[in-house]
Amino acid sequence: MWSDTSVRESAALSVPVNAPTEKVSPMSGFLKVEHLAKAYQADKPVFADVSFTIHKGEFVCIIGHSGCGKTTILNVLAGLDTATSGHCFMDGREISGPSLERGVVFQSHALMPWLTVRQNIAFAVKSRWPDWGKAEVDAQVEKHVAMVGLSPAIDKKPSQLSGGMKQRVGIARAFAIQPKMLLLDEPFGALDALTRGTIQDELMGIVRETHQTVFMITHDVDEAILLADRILLMSNGTETDQGYKPGGMAEVVVNPLPRSRTRAQLHHLDGYYELRNHIVDFLVSRAKAH
Repeated sequence: MWSDTSVRESAALSVPVNAPTEKVSPMSGFLKVEHLAKAYQADKPVFADVSFTIHKGEFVCIIGHSGCGKTTILNVLAGLDTATSGHCFMDGREISGPSLERGVVFQSHALMPWLTVRQNIAFAVKSRWPDWGKAEVDAQVEKHVAMVGLSPAIDKKPSQLSGGMKQRVGIARAFAIQPKMLLLDEPFGALDALTRGTIQDELMGIVRETHQTVFMITHDVDEAILLADRILLMSNGTETDQGYKPGGMAEVVVNPLPRSRTRAQLHHLDGYYELRNHIVDFLVSRAKAH
């Protein structure tokens, strides 16, 4: 199922050939990344010619070794960094700078320590809807705090919360501003396995309920298989006999497992081990880790 031919065919569906670079993109898809490149040293780009699309309501994970440029791509999508060349479009408009249309959750929770859970989320909600009154803001905050199971802790400060609870607050804050797209940079990487699994389940349930479009970085193969509709595999730049070859998008793998999958049943599903082995083989043998 995961032969090079089939993977190239799936990638061809996602990566357009000769994609245009003008400011308005005719490519299909909600998010469009066209010929993106980033170079800190002109003759050795970190990555080059990265192109992919994400459709509305789709959950896409990106996997690759450290240094391949995953976080740089996410930061460009968030408007927190700029690419050396190429373009990114969301909903028909080129991304330029940060926007409340894109919610970002990092590995560190980034909560303001002097504010309570309620106040942290209310700050974001007020930024999104400055004309809202207190009752509207409170209702939006309480709804999303309940969504991540933190209602009893709504008036506590971050210092009174566990790591998993802090990440729940970060997720609630991102969803509370109703972004068109959610960008997640290894949001569960610092959590213990049990907490990580619980929040994965919660995130999956919320995404299915809200039909949220998600782009997520992860190093965890099982996490990607559990959450993603498609998995983007990135290679690192490397020296070859023909000279330096930049990193880039090596494969686009479509997840064939039923979308109703759960963590508990994942390893019992037909096709799981074949999919997992294909991704692990890529990371071990072909991603050119440094």
